[in-house]
Amino acid sequence: MSGWTKSLDAAGVREAGSRRDYDAQRRVVRRFRRTAYLAARLLLPRELLPHVVAATAFMHHGDDLLDTGPLPRRAAAWVSWERGVREAMATGISDDPLLRTLVHTVRARPSLRGIVEDYLATATAELHFTGFPTEADFQGYVDAYAYPAFMLVAGLLAPEGDDARYRAACRTSIEGSQRLDFVNDLAEDLREGRVGIPVAAMERFSLTVDDLSATRAGDTGVAELVADQVALARASLLAAGELPALTPAPGRRLAGALLDIELLTADAVLARGAGVLRGSVSPPFAGALRALARRY
Repeated sequence: MSGWTKSLDAAGVREAGSRRDYDAQRRVVRRFRRTAYLAARLLLPRELLPHVVAATAFMHHGDDLLDTGPLPRRAAAWVSWERGVREAMATGISDDPLLRTLVHTVRARPSLRGIVEDYLATATAELHFTGFPTEADFQGYVDAYAYPAFMLVAGLLAPEGDDARYRAACRTSIEGSQRLDFVNDLAEDLREGRVGIPVAAMERFSLTVDDLSATRAGDTGVAELVADQVALARASLLAAGELPALTPAPGRRLAGALLDIELLTADAVLARGAGVLRGSVSPPFAGALRALARRY
């Protein structure tokens, strides 16, 4: 019997159709979040792993709908998806395997229901995102979209009750991760016309979006901008260092490992410097494995 099969048993996913639905979500998550999936597989208790996989797949699918393709198509796709999510949550029935796993996980972890509602209420902040004039606009985006999306997974690891310190640490962590993502994904975002580095930050280095798009900016200016944004991201990630201690034991090792991996990613982005204009970078796989081994 495989470890995943034992995890489904431990999570109470016993009906054959439900097991197939969770299997499908595992394949998705394993494909697009290889390191994060490995961390969850190694560090989470078996009974929690399928639910974290389901929540991660749900978050990823929503993110894809909101930021892939022309705005009219994205807007129509989101309206249809949100309607389907709400119907599935209300009735417990869906033709979509992803939504069936979500319903099953919400039944097993009822606190997730309110988190899904919060996410749906503000997710269109991602749909209409085209850039940030100021740092305050970036912070507003984190509050409206990045943090509610992060809590879809982090909420499954949360302490019982309303733990303000845990939620504050999650907010700090995702602020750092989101800023880091915007720097690392600069090449892709430039192609889509949706740069996530605030204009005010670029102006401090005499850069504009047009400079970056045309790659007219000198390496020094871009490298300095990258270093500035990575330093801010790293500061947030380090400030969130108490998050593992605030996380109950079942999810503590995973919370710590994911922070470790984000810091490794920050190092990799900083080393790439102006090269982010040519493509994103991943943390060294060997380093990520060492981070997992330490937490394990």
